Amino acid sequence: MYISTSHTHIPDNRSMATPNQPQLSDSQLAELEKLARAQERSVDEVLSEAVDRYIRDKQWKAVKRYGVVKSRERGLTEGDVPCLIAESRAERGR
Repeated sequence: MYISTSHTHIPDNRSMATPNQPQLSDSQLAELEKLARAQERSVDEVLSEAVDRYIRDKQWKAVKRYGVVKSRERGLTEGDVPCLIAESRAERGR
């Protein structure tokens, strides 16, 4: 993986078939390399894990927002949750 530390701007009207490349400051890259060495991992591995965690976090937050919206639409409160879980489990035959 190539990591660019420059902040070169390519005009929007210029078409290039190149992959997205993260742009990190020199201090970010130095800290990332330091952490990777301390864990005996590559910078690619550390970045990949960080991106995976970021994606999972955003997905989880979206699920929670959906749950909040749906519970409000139905007039449910947090106190209703244990009863709803019990009902659902009973319907499934658990």
